[in-house]
Amino acid sequence: MRIRFKTFTREEAGLKQIDIAPLIDVVFQLLIFFMLTSSFLSVPGINVKLPKALTSEVIEHRNLTIVITSQNILYIDDKPIVLTDIENLIKKNKYDSVFIKADKDANLGSLVSIWDICKRNGIEKIGLATTSEE
Repeated sequence: MRIRFKTFTREEAGLKQIDIAPLIDVVFQLLIFFMLTSSFLSVPGINVKLPKALTSEVIEHRNLTIVITSQNILYIDDKPIVLTDIENLIKKNKYDSVFIKADKDANLGSLVSIWDICKRNGIEKIGLATTSEE
């Protein structure tokens, strides 16, 4: 007894192969689609160089963010502000916490003044922005 195997002609054998050229086209189109529709994270605001710290933690909820630039200009919500206005703002809005982003070249006196204003107005949660040292 003989086992017979089916043999394919050249035309039939060509139909059994998968043409991947259209598949590559679709993959590239999907890649281009996702690249064009994806959004990139950009953080708006005042650009400051944060000092490095070995111990830092992420603050989940912060009510007021104050930025101190290297020229000792104070900002809240990208608007320049003076120390007396910060104290009035804190008294008026009853903030629970304050987050300070001070440039590493900023004057320490500005930072201490803001810290004192917060403590005088009963704010116990004061955070200072740093970057992790690597």
